[in-house]
Amino acid sequence: MSAHTHQMTRTPLQTAAFVLGIIFLVVGVLGFVPGITTGYGAMKFAGHTSGAHLFGLFQVSVLHNLVHLAYGVAGLAMARTWEGARKYLVWGGVIYLLLWIYGLIVTGPHAANFVPLNTADNWLHFLLGIIMIGLGVAFSRRGAPRRPFAT
Repeated sequence: MSAHTHQMTRTPLQTAAFVLGIIFLVVGVLGFVPGITTGYGAMKFAGHTSGAHLFGLFQVSVLHNLVHLAYGVAGLAMARTWEGARKYLVWGGVIYLLLWIYGLIVTGPHAANFVPLNTADNWLHFLLGIIMIGLGVAFSRRGAPRRPFAT
């Protein structure tokens, strides 16, 4: 009697989404670690007045960290399928490009400035948007993998 084992293999597209999901989870957790996040005591839930900086560089808040955690969970969940991974990378990248534009336009004490963003955040969001869209497009050029016929 032989046991059937189902080995799940990830496509490069799914692997990219999975790895980015892990990275976002790690960044979200690190945003709550004093020392790695400087000015931890000055962290606000939201808003431009949060004085916390991840790695002393990227301005963060509780909301900002929670968004990173949510992006990470979404990446892991969507990496389970080829189509989900593609959507995560492409549309996630579009969202990051929109966040980059938001960060360029909405600065200082403005009612719409609920996510603390500084110049480093803005340019990281731009790079993430380009990278995510690039990975999503490059790894999906051949289309979804076809399942082999059962024999």
